[in-house]
Amino acid sequence: MAIDSDTLRERLDKATAHLDPPYAVVDLTAFDANATALAARSSGKPVRAASKSIRSRDLLDRALGQAGWAGVMAFTLAEANWLVRSGATDDALVAYPTADRGALAALAGDPQLAAAVTLMIDSTEQLDLIDSVCAPGRRPEIRVCLDLDASWRPLRGRVHVGVRRSPVHSARAAGALAAAVARRAGFRLVGLMSYEAQIAGLGDAPPGQAALSAAIRIAQRGSYRELLARRGAAVAAVREHADLEFVNGGGTGSVAATSADPSVTEVTAGSGLYGPTLFDAYRAWRPTPAAFFACSVVRRPTPEIATVLGGGWIASGPAATSRLPRPWLPAGLELVGTEGAGEVQTPLTGAAAAALRIGDRVWFRHAKAGELCERVNDLHLVDGDSVVATVPTYRGEGHAFL
Repeated sequence: MAIDSDTLRERLDKATAHLDPPYAVVDLTAFDANATALAARSSGKPVRAASKSIRSRDLLDRALGQAGWAGVMAFTLAEANWLVRSGATDDALVAYPTADRGALAALAGDPQLAAAVTLMIDSTEQLDLIDSVCAPGRRPEIRVCLDLDASWRPLRGRVHVGVRRSPVHSARAAGALAAAVARRAGFRLVGLMSYEAQIAGLGDAPPGQAALSAAIRIAQRGSYRELLARRGAAVAAVREHADLEFVNGGGTGSVAATSADPSVTEVTAGSGLYGPTLFDAYRAWRPTPAAFFACSVVRRPTPEIATVLGGGWIASGPAATSRLPRPWLPAGLELVGTEGAGEVQTPLTGAAAAALRIGDRVWFRHAKAGELCERVNDLHLVDGDSVVATVPTYRGEGHAFL
């Protein structure tokens, strides 16, 4: 979706004229368009909503109300339990293994939770931990999903491309773990998941880095071909021991590619709903920016610099400029290299800085998606040039799951 920066700034300023920064907004037109586009790219396979990238129950509900969306991928068990108990979903896949004994006890003590929540595993030690919290004979059957590592390891493993996740990498290892689960009382293996971070979470067109872009694309093509064969073999090996309900894969950056894998039955997406800056570096599809936060200009240290209060809402990951928020509106603002985005102040330069006055708003985009919600209690939902609703984030409901 094409964006006219002046029109967008005018709309956001008018809609929020009654608010005092800092605050965050979500443009519903862009959010809904992104949800529709992601579902269209999944080739008819359900899109599971990654709650880590949304962190607001109201917007999670809005995404799940869109055609083609079904189920939630939660990032902690405590969050999954809460989402099920609050009625947000009856299908929550926990994306990472858990050692939260309290949350495990709650799951084991509630048949509704046990029927709706699926735990992630990549080792029998995780099964042992669950059993230590509540023995198999004293709890409902626990649903589990096997995490297949999706990293690419060419040159006989001497090179590692991707993130460090599951120890289960080969089809043989997946089959062996599936067989071990099948022998254990109190567990049912219902799914297999593999997240190809080196494809889904890595932009292939970083600005101004042609050589790096070419290298990333070569690696992604090689990784995709290898994973296509290995994931298919792993699914077949696991199906010898379990009737799988789903095979999950991908993320916003690989929805189309992952859904083309015949072994995958559903894909996951979340960041693409908000359209953070990290996804500006993707060629295949770039979401329309939908989430923004505003800060006030409070000082003018020089005629060429405007300084806003706060603004240092840094994203997780490697310490790099890609994790800094980006001043977005008015167009033509830049961070100062010696200060960046600061905890208490953020000086801005660039062509637009001289025209800013005390009290003006500067609109930023976060580098990642859901982490924005850890900074605010509310999200103001904008339709056109009006705030049509204000909804709480997880933080606004008193929850910080990580």
